[in-house]
Amino acid sequence: MTATVTSPKTPKPSKSPSFEDRRVVDAERRAKRKRAYERPGVLTYALLIAFFVGSAFPLWWSFVIGSRQSSDTNLVPPAVLPGPNFLSNAMKALETVPFLQGLLNSILISGAITVSVVFFSTLAGYAFAKLRFRGRTGLLLAVIATMAIPTQLGIIPLFMLMAEWQWIGTLQAVIVPGMVTAFGVFFMRQYLVDVIPDELIEAARMDGASMWGTFRHVALPAARPAMAVLSLFTFMAAWTDYLWPSLALSPRNPSVQTALAALSASGGQNPDNAMVLAGAVLSVIPLLILFFVAGKQLVAGIMQGAVKG
Repeated sequence: MTATVTSPKTPKPSKSPSFEDRRVVDAERRAKRKRAYERPGVLTYALLIAFFVGSAFPLWWSFVIGSRQSSDTNLVPPAVLPGPNFLSNAMKALETVPFLQGLLNSILISGAITVSVVFFSTLAGYAFAKLRFRGRTGLLLAVIATMAIPTQLGIIPLFMLMAEWQWIGTLQAVIVPGMVTAFGVFFMRQYLVDVIPDELIEAARMDGASMWGTFRHVALPAARPAMAVLSLFTFMAAWTDYLWPSLALSPRNPSVQTALAALSASGGQNPDNAMVLAGAVLSVIPLLILFFVAGKQLVAGIMQGAVKG
Protein backbone atom coordinates (compact mmCIF):
# COMPACT_ATOMS: atom_id res chain seq x y z
CA MET A 1 0.00 0.00 0.00
CA THR A 2 1.45 3.28 -1.08
CA ALA A 3 1.58 6.15 1.50
CA THR A 4 0.38 9.48 0.28
CA VAL A 5 2.81 12.24 1.00
CA THR A 6 1.24 15.67 1.44
CA SER A 7 3.40 18.65 0.90
CA PRO A 8 3.22 21.32 3.59
CA LYS A 9 1.05 24.27 2.70
CA THR A 10 2.96 27.36 1.78
CA PRO A 11 1.67 30.33 3.82
CA LYS A 12 0.17 33.01 1.70
CA PRO A 13 2.18 36.17 1.71
CA SER A 14 0.50 38.93 3.72
CA LYS A 15 -0.78 41.73 1.64
CA SER A 16 1.41 44.79 2.13
CA PRO A 17 -0.38 48.12 2.51
CA SER A 18 -0.49 50.16 -0.63
CA PHE A 19 1.00 53.61 -0.99
CA GLU A 20 -2.42 55.22 -0.70
CA ASP A 21 -3.11 53.36 2.57
CA ARG A 22 0.18 54.45 4.06
CA ARG A 23 -0.44 58.04 3.03
CA VAL A 24 -3.87 58.02 4.66
CA VAL A 25 -2.46 56.55 7.88
CA ASP A 26 0.37 59.10 7.95
CA ALA A 27 -2.10 61.92 7.38
CA GLU A 28 -4.26 60.71 10.27
CA ARG A 29 -1.24 60.50 12.56
CA ARG A 30 -0.14 64.00 11.64
CA ALA A 31 -3.66 65.31 12.22
CA LYS A 32 -3.77 63.68 15.67
CA ARG A 33 -0.39 65.11 16.62
CA LYS A 34 -1.45 68.54 15.37
CA ARG A 35 -4.69 68.46 17.38
CA ALA A 36 -2.81 67.35 20.46
CA TYR A 37 -0.26 70.13 19.97
CA GLU A 38 -2.84 72.84 19.33
CA ARG A 39 -5.11 71.87 22.24
CA PRO A 40 -4.41 74.33 25.07
CA GLY A 41 -3.64 72.86 28.44
CA VAL A 42 -4.40 73.92 31.99
CA LEU A 43 -1.20 75.95 32.22
CA THR A 44 -2.14 77.93 29.11
CA TYR A 45 -5.54 78.84 30.51
CA ALA A 46 -4.00 79.70 33.88
CA LEU A 47 -1.50 82.07 32.27
CA LEU A 48 -4.19 83.70 30.12
CA ILE A 49 -6.43 84.23 33.15
CA ALA A 50 -3.51 85.66 35.15
CA PHE A 51 -2.61 88.09 32.36
CA PHE A 52 -6.24 89.13 31.94
CA VAL A 53 -6.71 89.76 35.65
CA GLY A 54 -3.43 91.69 35.87
CA SER A 55 -4.38 93.84 32.89
CA ALA A 56 -8.00 94.48 33.84
CA PHE A 57 -7.54 95.03 37.59
CA PRO A 58 -6.21 98.65 37.35
CA LEU A 59 -9.26 99.68 35.31
CA TRP A 60 -11.61 97.85 37.66
CA TRP A 61 -9.97 99.37 40.74
CA SER A 62 -10.25 102.83 39.15
CA PHE A 63 -13.97 102.23 38.67
CA VAL A 64 -14.32 100.95 42.26
CA ILE A 65 -12.62 104.00 43.78
CA GLY A 66 -14.38 106.30 41.32
CA SER A 67 -17.69 105.03 42.66
CA ARG A 68 -16.74 105.52 46.33
CA GLN A 69 -15.39 108.28 48.54
CA SER A 70 -11.85 109.56 48.16
CA SER A 71 -10.86 108.23 51.59
CA ASP A 72 -11.52 104.66 50.42
CA THR A 73 -8.20 104.68 48.55
CA ASN A 74 -6.43 104.05 51.89
CA LEU A 75 -8.54 101.08 52.96
CA VAL A 76 -6.65 97.94 54.06
CA PRO A 77 -7.45 95.54 52.49
CA PRO A 78 -8.32 97.63 49.41
CA ALA A 79 -11.90 97.86 48.22
CA VAL A 80 -12.79 95.55 45.34
CA LEU A 81 -16.54 96.20 45.01
CA PRO A 82 -18.00 99.40 43.51
CA GLY A 83 -19.99 101.90 45.53
CA PRO A 84 -22.99 104.12 44.74
CA ASN A 85 -21.17 107.41 43.99
CA PHE A 86 -19.84 106.99 40.45
CA LEU A 87 -22.38 109.25 38.74
CA SER A 88 -21.93 112.00 41.33
CA ASN A 89 -18.13 111.81 41.04
CA ALA A 90 -18.35 111.83 37.25
CA MET A 91 -20.63 114.90 37.28
CA LYS A 92 -18.23 116.60 39.67
CA ALA A 93 -15.35 115.91 37.27
CA LEU A 94 -17.33 117.37 34.37
CA GLU A 95 -18.05 120.52 36.40
CA THR A 96 -14.54 121.04 37.80
CA VAL A 97 -12.71 121.25 34.45
CA PRO A 98 -13.92 121.38 30.81
CA PHE A 99 -13.74 117.60 30.69
CA LEU A 100 -16.54 117.13 28.16
CA GLN A 101 -14.82 119.60 25.84
CA GLY A 102 -11.64 117.58 26.24
CA LEU A 103 -13.46 114.39 25.26
CA LEU A 104 -14.89 116.02 22.13
CA ASN A 105 -11.52 117.53 21.21
CA SER A 106 -9.76 114.20 21.61
CA ILE A 107 -12.35 112.49 19.43
CA LEU A 108 -11.78 115.09 16.69
CA ILE A 109 -8.00 115.01 17.05
CA SER A 110 -7.69 111.22 17.18
CA GLY A 111 -10.17 110.69 14.35
CA ALA A 112 -8.50 113.21 12.03
CA ILE A 113 -5.00 111.91 12.77
CA THR A 114 -6.12 108.30 12.25
CA VAL A 115 -7.73 108.98 8.86
CA SER A 116 -4.73 111.00 7.70
CA VAL A 117 -2.09 108.54 8.91
CA VAL A 118 -3.82 105.51 7.41
CA PHE A 119 -4.41 107.22 4.04
CA PHE A 120 -0.95 108.72 3.58
CA SER A 121 0.85 105.70 5.05
CA THR A 122 -0.98 103.38 2.66
CA LEU A 123 -0.09 105.60 -0.29
CA ALA A 124 3.57 105.85 0.70
CA GLY A 125 3.78 102.19 1.68
CA TYR A 126 2.40 101.14 -1.70
CA ALA A 127 4.87 103.39 -3.49
CA PHE A 128 7.85 102.02 -1.57
CA ALA A 129 6.64 98.42 -1.94
CA LYS A 130 5.58 98.23 -5.59
CA LEU A 131 6.75 101.24 -7.56
CA ARG A 132 10.20 101.55 -9.08
CA PHE A 133 11.68 105.06 -8.95
CA ARG A 134 15.08 106.60 -8.45
CA GLY A 135 16.13 107.05 -4.84
CA ARG A 136 13.51 104.67 -3.46
CA THR A 137 15.92 102.84 -1.15
CA GLY A 138 17.49 106.05 0.14
CA LEU A 139 14.13 107.63 0.88
CA LEU A 140 12.95 104.51 2.68
CA LEU A 141 16.09 104.46 4.81
CA ALA A 142 15.57 108.14 5.64
CA VAL A 143 11.98 107.42 6.74
CA ILE A 144 13.13 104.52 8.92
CA ALA A 145 15.95 106.63 10.39
CA THR A 146 13.45 109.21 11.67
CA MET A 147 11.98 106.51 13.92
CA ALA A 148 15.22 106.54 15.91
CA ILE A 149 14.91 110.27 16.73
CA PRO A 150 13.16 110.94 20.06
CA THR A 151 9.98 112.98 19.73
CA GLN A 152 11.12 115.31 22.51
CA LEU A 153 13.94 116.68 20.33
CA GLY A 154 11.43 118.30 17.99
CA ILE A 155 9.21 119.85 20.63
CA ILE A 156 10.91 123.27 20.76
CA PRO A 157 11.20 123.91 16.99
CA LEU A 158 7.69 122.57 16.48
CA PHE A 159 6.33 124.91 19.15
CA MET A 160 8.15 127.86 17.54
CA LEU A 161 6.64 126.95 14.17
CA MET A 162 3.12 126.67 15.58
CA ALA A 163 3.57 130.01 17.38
CA GLU A 164 4.70 131.65 14.13
CA TRP A 165 1.60 130.32 12.38
CA GLN A 166 -0.52 131.47 15.36
CA TRP A 167 -1.89 127.99 15.88
CA ILE A 168 -1.12 127.68 19.59
CA GLY A 169 -4.32 126.87 21.44
CA THR A 170 -6.06 125.42 18.37
CA LEU A 171 -6.72 121.82 17.39
CA GLN A 172 -4.77 122.02 14.12
CA ALA A 173 -1.60 122.53 16.17
CA VAL A 174 -2.04 118.94 17.38
CA ILE A 175 -3.54 117.41 14.22
CA VAL A 176 -1.15 118.66 11.51
CA PRO A 177 2.15 117.43 13.04
CA GLY A 178 0.66 113.93 13.40
CA MET A 179 -0.87 113.57 9.94
CA VAL A 180 1.70 110.97 8.87
CA THR A 181 4.13 108.80 10.81
CA ALA A 182 7.26 106.91 9.83
CA PHE A 183 5.98 103.83 11.62
CA GLY A 184 2.79 103.86 9.56
CA VAL A 185 4.71 104.11 6.28
CA PHE A 186 7.09 101.32 7.25
CA PHE A 187 4.26 99.13 8.56
CA MET A 188 2.21 99.42 5.37
CA ARG A 189 5.27 98.93 3.17
CA GLN A 190 6.21 95.70 4.95
CA TYR A 191 2.66 94.42 4.59
CA LEU A 192 2.13 95.33 0.93
CA VAL A 193 5.51 94.16 -0.33
CA ASP A 194 4.41 90.49 -0.19
CA VAL A 195 0.63 90.56 -0.15
CA ILE A 196 0.25 92.07 -3.65
CA PRO A 197 1.80 90.07 -6.51
CA ASP A 198 3.62 92.13 -9.11
CA GLU A 199 1.77 90.21 -11.84
CA LEU A 200 -1.55 91.55 -10.51
CA ILE A 201 -0.36 95.13 -10.82
CA GLU A 202 1.00 94.50 -14.30
CA ALA A 203 -2.30 92.94 -15.34
CA ALA A 204 -4.20 95.97 -14.07
CA ARG A 205 -1.91 98.32 -15.97
CA MET A 206 -2.27 96.26 -19.15
CA ASP A 207 -6.05 96.51 -18.81
CA GLY A 208 -5.72 100.29 -18.96
CA ALA A 209 -5.90 101.15 -15.26
CA SER A 210 -4.18 104.36 -14.25
CA MET A 211 -1.76 104.62 -11.35
CA TRP A 212 -4.53 105.84 -9.05
CA GLY A 213 -6.95 103.23 -10.40
CA THR A 214 -4.45 100.46 -9.71
CA PHE A 215 -3.98 101.71 -6.18
CA ARG A 216 -7.71 102.04 -5.60
CA HIS A 217 -8.85 98.71 -7.06
CA VAL A 218 -5.83 96.50 -6.32
CA ALA A 219 -3.84 97.88 -3.36
CA LEU A 220 -6.65 99.18 -1.15
CA PRO A 221 -8.68 95.92 -0.98
CA ALA A 222 -5.52 93.96 -0.18
CA ALA A 223 -4.40 96.48 2.44
CA ARG A 224 -7.64 96.60 4.46
CA PRO A 225 -6.53 94.21 7.25
CA ALA A 226 -3.31 96.18 7.82
CA MET A 227 -5.22 99.46 7.59
CA ALA A 228 -7.59 98.27 10.34
CA VAL A 229 -4.69 97.40 12.63
CA LEU A 230 -2.91 100.69 11.92
CA SER A 231 -6.15 102.62 12.53
CA LEU A 232 -6.61 101.18 16.00
CA PHE A 233 -2.99 101.66 17.01
CA THR A 234 -2.93 105.23 15.67
CA PHE A 235 -6.20 106.21 17.35
CA MET A 236 -5.02 104.80 20.66
CA ALA A 237 -1.66 106.60 20.42
CA ALA A 238 -3.33 109.93 19.57
CA TRP A 239 -5.91 109.49 22.32
CA THR A 240 -3.33 108.81 25.03
CA ASP A 241 -0.82 111.47 23.92
CA TYR A 242 -0.18 114.05 26.64
CA LEU A 243 3.13 115.85 26.09
CA TRP A 244 2.45 117.79 22.90
CA PRO A 245 -1.24 118.60 23.61
CA SER A 246 -0.24 119.95 27.03
CA LEU A 247 2.02 122.47 25.27
CA ALA A 248 -0.05 123.25 22.19
CA LEU A 249 -3.54 123.51 23.72
CA SER A 250 -4.92 125.96 26.25
CA PRO A 251 -6.62 124.96 29.54
CA ARG A 252 -9.94 126.18 28.16
CA ASN A 253 -9.60 124.03 25.03
CA PRO A 254 -7.91 120.85 26.31
CA SER A 255 -7.60 117.27 25.16
CA VAL A 256 -8.86 114.51 27.41
CA GLN A 257 -5.38 113.83 28.80
CA THR A 258 -4.66 117.47 29.65
CA ALA A 259 -8.15 117.70 31.20
CA LEU A 260 -7.27 114.72 33.41
CA ALA A 261 -4.05 116.43 34.45
CA ALA A 262 -5.96 119.60 35.32
CA LEU A 263 -8.49 117.49 37.22
CA SER A 264 -5.72 115.89 39.26
CA ALA A 265 -4.18 119.28 40.05
CA SER A 266 -7.47 120.90 40.98
CA GLY A 267 -7.30 119.67 44.56
CA GLY A 268 -3.84 121.00 45.29
CA GLN A 269 -2.08 118.97 47.97
CA ASN A 270 -5.22 116.93 48.70
CA PRO A 271 -6.71 115.85 45.38
CA ASP A 272 -10.10 114.19 45.24
CA ASN A 273 -8.94 110.74 44.11
CA ALA A 274 -12.47 109.44 43.62
CA MET A 275 -13.29 112.30 41.24
CA VAL A 276 -9.99 111.91 39.36
CA LEU A 277 -10.43 108.16 38.90
CA ALA A 278 -14.03 108.63 37.80
CA GLY A 279 -12.73 110.99 35.13
CA ALA A 280 -10.08 108.42 34.17
CA VAL A 281 -12.77 105.80 33.68
CA LEU A 282 -14.74 108.21 31.49
CA SER A 283 -11.64 108.80 29.36
CA VAL A 284 -11.21 105.06 28.76
CA ILE A 285 -14.81 104.39 27.68
CA PRO A 286 -14.32 105.56 24.03
CA LEU A 287 -11.31 103.25 23.66
CA LEU A 288 -13.27 100.31 25.07
CA ILE A 289 -16.13 100.98 22.65
CA LEU A 290 -13.66 101.17 19.77
CA PHE A 291 -12.06 97.85 20.69
CA PHE A 292 -15.43 96.13 21.11
CA VAL A 293 -16.60 97.41 17.72
CA ALA A 294 -13.37 96.81 15.78
CA GLY A 295 -11.94 93.90 17.77
CA LYS A 296 -12.66 91.34 15.06
CA GLN A 297 -10.94 93.46 12.40
CA LEU A 298 -7.93 93.86 14.69
CA VAL A 299 -7.58 90.12 15.29
CA ALA A 300 -8.20 89.31 11.61
CA GLY A 301 -5.58 91.80 10.49
CA ILE A 302 -2.98 90.51 12.93
CA MET A 303 -3.65 86.87 12.03
CA GLN A 304 -3.60 87.53 8.30
CA GLY A 305 -0.35 89.41 8.65
CA ALA A 306 1.07 86.51 10.66
CA VAL A 307 0.21 83.80 8.12
CA LYS A 308 0.73 85.70 4.88
CA GLY A 309 4.41 84.79 4.77
